[in-house]
Amino acid sequence: MPSQKFDLIVFGATSFVGEILCRYLVSEYGVDGQVRWAAAGRSREKLEKLRSSLGSEADQLELLTADAGDESALKKLCDQTRVIISTVGPYALHGEPLVRVCVTTGTDYCDLAGEVQWVRRMISRYEDTARETGARIVHCCGFDSIPSDMGVWHLQQAAQSRFGESCDTVRMRVKAMRGSASGGTIASILNITKEAAGNPELRKELSNPYSICPAGHGFDTRQYNVTTPEFDSESRQWAAPFIMAGINTRVVHRSNALGGNAYGKAFRYDESMLMGKGTKGRLRATGLVLGLGAFLAGAAVKPTRWLMKNYLLPKPGEGPSPEAQKNGFYDIRFFGKTASGERLRSKVTGDLDPGYGSTSKMLAQSGLSLAFDVDKSQKGGGFWTTATIFDQRLIDRLEKNAGLTFTILD
Repeated sequence: MPSQKFDLIVFGATSFVGEILCRYLVSEYGVDGQVRWAAAGRSREKLEKLRSSLGSEADQLELLTADAGDESALKKLCDQTRVIISTVGPYALHGEPLVRVCVTTGTDYCDLAGEVQWVRRMISRYEDTARETGARIVHCCGFDSIPSDMGVWHLQQAAQSRFGESCDTVRMRVKAMRGSASGGTIASILNITKEAAGNPELRKELSNPYSICPAGHGFDTRQYNVTTPEFDSESRQWAAPFIMAGINTRVVHRSNALGGNAYGKAFRYDESMLMGKGTKGRLRATGLVLGLGAFLAGAAVKPTRWLMKNYLLPKPGEGPSPEAQKNGFYDIRFFGKTASGERLRSKVTGDLDPGYGSTSKMLAQSGLSLAFDVDKSQKGGGFWTTATIFDQRLIDRLEKNAGLTFTILD
């Protein structure tokens, strides 16, 4: 039996996603059953308010206080648990102290970060220490990037079984999706745009598809990036850029590298959103490209960024209503082709809005899988991706407990 008091601590429990995640854990596992967990955050008052909102079943939920910048308090959290789940973003502004303490203490950690520049900094600064202490750090355990990363892994497992070879080309297409952004996600996007606007080196880094691959990865295949409205030959629909592709594609390439070129040294991967057929689809794709371009251009300029942040966009702590989360969904498709010309299609679906309702369940199950499924003798310390530290057991968890499906179509 582990010596720590808790299996999980949810840090940032009073954040928008943190509250959803805690509600999910209470509904699925209670607070004193097979999963021992606690809620942590900066404000005791807000934590108590959260506990009250969770109903009588959460009366015994333990509450722990720690500020994101107080490493002494963060160490006390780590000393009590096997895994910490962090929902404290933007991670580039608030996330590093907890990663540093987890790495130093050998505590497993997962989050829902989608900030590729911050993920790269954490890897470069702390991976060597994590390998020494045994801390397993797993970023990107939400909609970015579990459906992409585990979706490719699932497709490749089927390709190996069916054809005896991996797909050297995979295209991910978002067929349908309903959901909206919270203030925390908007804050992360604004922050990375602000950083990139004044930093040419960062802009260069963000354009590198292999930016978070380990040193010496040896990949030099030119990767395609969907940036304009285009006709997609696989689906025979018009397609537009997918805003999460910037992090998802990097995570998938890191999985390939950490897996010893599991998908091949010349592996190609790209993502986009399907917008429909004919003139209507083309107009929708064009509209999305123009809208996305206007948003990013505005976010890159200080006066308009201030105006957007303060008057036009949701603030941290704000997000879609419970009804909107319930009515959300996503359906994403993968089109794979092997070097010998064999083809395979698959899909991943989720039953709630992708960024919050579904993300909270994916993040929770990632933390539980770290705590219960993956022994440190099998996967030791380091910075892992979901596809390289987890396996079919995470997919089983997601299908049984998180409303996702992973399906091979043909």
